Amino acid sequence: MAIYTRTGDKGETGLFSGKRVSKDSLVIEAIGSVDELNAIIGMIIAQSQISNLKSKIYKFKLKTELIKIQSDLFVIGASLANPKSALKINSEKRSRDFEALIDEMTKKLPRLFNFILPGGGEAGAMLHLARTVARRAERRLVTLSKKQQLDSSILIYINRLSDLLFTMARYSNLKDKRKETIWHGR
Repeated sequence: MAIYTRTGDKGETGLFSGKRVSKDSLVIEAIGSVDELNAIIGMIIAQSQISNLKSKIYKFKLKTELIKIQSDLFVIGASLANPKSALKINSEKRSRDFEALIDEMTKKLPRLFNFILPGGGEAGAMLHLARTVARRAERRLVTLSKKQQLDSSILIYINRLSDLLFTMARYSNLKDKRKETIWHGR
């Protein structure tokens, strides 16, 4: 089967329901942002720096959690494309999982009293990038939710995910012995 269908050549795409929508519709914007976030997380997993983290326990936890997140993001994309889909994530459980991971890492991090600039090591910088894409996906989802019914658990999940990615970025930099740069303003 060919990957190309030619059905999108005029700027439209199909949803699972068979409905055709413009490629710049709110739902496609939201699905695209979630897909981009998933791809960036794939890049993070593939980065050699992550596989070379000195803490093998943390490396395993990070990779395992990021793969679970990728799977969750596919479910979210599917439910956006087909709101009647039986595929759902348990955002309450996943939010608790995220909060437990955030709390576990935060205990080991220096307290934040200032804003920090995204960066540090390669893994930390990529996790900061993923956080910003998660925030964009969240903005797209909020806009979409004003136009059509949206599973509210998706918004909760994405919001908590961005917090997790921020904490993972800081923790990766700590484990990589990469100093955070404090933002000093002007």
